[in-house]
Amino acid sequence: MKQFLLKTEPDRDGIVRLDGNDYRYLVRVRRLAGGEFFPALLPDGKETLVQVLSVDNDLLTGKCVPADAPSSPPSSSMPAIILLQALPKGDKMDMIVRQAAEGGLTEIVPFVSEFSIAKASAGEQKFSRWERIIREARQQSGSKIATTIRRPLTKEGLFSYWKELKGSCVLDKAGNTALDRANAAIGLLFHHQGLEQKPLHSYLDSVPKVVALAVGPEGGFSDTEVSLFLKNGFNPFTIGDTILRTETAALYCAAAVRILLLERESWQLKQK
Repeated sequence: MKQFLLKTEPDRDGIVRLDGNDYRYLVRVRRLAGGEFFPALLPDGKETLVQVLSVDNDLLTGKCVPADAPSSPPSSSMPAIILLQALPKGDKMDMIVRQAAEGGLTEIVPFVSEFSIAKASAGEQKFSRWERIIREARQQSGSKIATTIRRPLTKEGLFSYWKELKGSCVLDKAGNTALDRANAAIGLLFHHQGLEQKPLHSYLDSVPKVVALAVGPEGGFSDTEVSLFLKNGFNPFTIGDTILRTETAALYCAAAVRILLLERESWQLKQK
């Protein structure tokens, strides 16, 4: 366990009380006992250590103490990366959700595309499982980014959300125009069918506030869907010449985008 995610803030004395699944994980799986410490992340993103004070009656009581190392929140210059994932079949979405959370993506937006077998209505049980997978992945990986997931959208809902996202990105907290609309939120469409495209570096050269990455299901996107994405300002790109499974494509593309953003200063200097 890299870090444990606390669902609630400690009380005024720094005391936390954990029961249910949290108790079972820490006591029965991790075998923590009185006097031991474990790293944790507070709901506001700050790091802490929790000392186990007692383990009684299916309740773990602990006290938060300052972590040895200062918290290092994600750099504010790092754009948010949002995965727009067409729903795949079976349990593949579970893997995609886990990998996205481990990789530090900001948000996962499932949606129904033309070739999706799954439907837009995700039951509460499935959605709760995705939220649990994100929490487990962040605890295992130590990601400081609070990855969230939306309930599946229709295509109409997806493009409405994209429009809202672009609008919100050009405004500052006071509601004033802060960024050029064309560069505030950049949409990338992962597609293999011979569309004219530029290198991935060039799409990320404008320091966007948000990068939205659209990945299709098994079979990819239809020609109609591709046209819709392009009409809504998405930029087509491919990575290599191999055909990837949808769960591989999501990880592969998100990793490529995140690495380029993390190392942007380096490759920008080399271009000059």
